[in-house]
Amino acid sequence: MNKTIGFIGCGNMAQAIMGGILKSGLVENHSVKASARTQETQEKVAEEFGVGVISDNKSVAAFSDIVFLAVKPDQYRNIVESIKDSLKKDAIIITIAAGITIDWMESQLSKSVKIVRTMPNTPSLVGEGMTTYCVNGELTDADLEDVKAILDSFGKSEMVEESLMDAIPAVSGSSPAYVFMFIEALADGAVLQGVPRKQAYQLAAQAVLGAAKMVLETGTHPGELKDAVCSPGGATIEAVSALEKNNFKGAILTAMDACSRKSKSLGE
Repeated sequence: MNKTIGFIGCGNMAQAIMGGILKSGLVENHSVKASARTQETQEKVAEEFGVGVISDNKSVAAFSDIVFLAVKPDQYRNIVESIKDSLKKDAIIITIAAGITIDWMESQLSKSVKIVRTMPNTPSLVGEGMTTYCVNGELTDADLEDVKAILDSFGKSEMVEESLMDAIPAVSGSSPAYVFMFIEALADGAVLQGVPRKQAYQLAAQAVLGAAKMVLETGTHPGELKDAVCSPGGATIEAVSALEKNNFKGAILTAMDACSRKSKSLGE
């Protein structure tokens, strides 16, 4: 791709996306520039990813055909105000913060600008991200192809209506944290039964990866896949029964509702 890509902010998510883009070979290292507030982060990211990292947000904006705003929601107002006059005329601005709407971005920039609102997740770092996105009416078909190529370079992407974006963190943006907790719990249970810790994590993580792959590749309903593992009177249905008695699904739904409510509040 003959585009320059900038990251304003170099936190975990920015690093995950940057790593995925570079690992895919979509652009070369010299086509990526980033900004970070601390010297420590600048040096860490420059060494790990082989890209230019500076403290000047305006320089990154002026350099980039495509700009990722990888800062926390409460920092957006000041960041956008500081870089808006440095942006290239046809720059594509990609947001990754919960609650930041396209309308709000357009109002802050006070001009016609290409906006992509996204919600990625940290598995982008290993090329297995899930990113949902929506766009405003300023992007051309060629722009949409570029955006799709970038988002797919570190996993999979799905375009959705913006009205759904506040629901996305709960199901894919934040959910890796729930899955990590689940893997940790599985491993703890294995250790309790005498399995060495390192092997326990390997067994648990691979089981989760394999189960997810079955859902994606077979297209079979998860409930049907679960039923196929549960032999009558067997150990698996005993475990499923225990999970249901302890409100397993209900706890997840409650967590997702809390996540969605917080996401909406971040944009207020």
